Amino acid sequence: MTNIAFIGLGNMGGPMAGNLVKAGHSVQAFDLVQASKDAAAEMGVGIAGSAKAAVAGAEVVVTMLPAGKHVLSVWADILPAVKPGTLLIDSSTIDVDSARKAHALAAEHGCPSLDAPVSGGTGGAKAATLTFMVGGADAAFARGEPVLAKMGRKIVHCGGAGNGQAAKICNNMILGISMIGVSEAFVLAEKLGLAHQALFDVASTSSGQCWSLTTYCPVPGPVPTSPANNDYKPGFASALMLKDLKLSQEAAQAAGASTPLGAAAAQLFALHNAWGEGDMDFSGIIHLLRGRRDA
Repeated sequence: MTNIAFIGLGNMGGPMAGNLVKAGHSVQAFDLVQASKDAAAEMGVGIAGSAKAAVAGAEVVVTMLPAGKHVLSVWADILPAVKPGTLLIDSSTIDVDSARKAHALAAEHGCPSLDAPVSGGTGGAKAATLTFMVGGADAAFARGEPVLAKMGRKIVHCGGAGNGQAAKICNNMILGISMIGVSEAFVLAEKLGLAHQALFDVASTSSGQCWSLTTYCPVPGPVPTSPANNDYKPGFASALMLKDLKLSQEAAQAAGASTPLGAAAAQLFALHNAWGEGDMDFSGIIHLLRGRRDA
């Protein structure tokens, strides 16, 4: 059993903390939102009165927070209360620069650290089937992998500090672009009188095959478990996809990389959010491409 502190108990963090409890670990956690704390407590997660109280005596600290500024603020707050040698893992999706600054903060306090963002959405968080993309030193990864394995199915060490975030940004840029491509194909098929199932049956077994089609099909019917069959409830919200695509474009600009499709995807998801569907699953981008929400 490992004593683990978990900071950030939202839609992803709460189930992840719950899975650590299921695995036999002792988890003390904190969140600013009372409803999130209540939900985590129902899963057996211990609730501390503050972030500093949660990390007292912890061997591992996991954070799951909205943005880089939150990670840096929380780590700066808790590190003086963390014993040297404690492993810090951040599973938020943030910019690479903030991730590397967080690693530096941890090193100043004698703590190993990992940036370990996830893929798999809320379903993966609940089922403990997430993919973790991990950046950090080899020794830190060796310590963190057994903990991450209780929350996910695939753990990939991507290299040094910040490389987990780099992998997440690149992966989600692919995802955003591919979902737009799949959605455009279904909209075109509708205009041409081709049934959804017919297009799916062809594309899913030929060169158009991709995750956005076969697992997350943006129209109801062909993939019963996709959000399209549940009124586009996330899943992975369009607002979060927009956040990740913005991160990809910030990274591309900083690195001098040309990503014209990533830039176009960011613009389309910005329109989708402005259109009023930011809280819907990102596969709902098909509504924007149709120009209506009623199909």
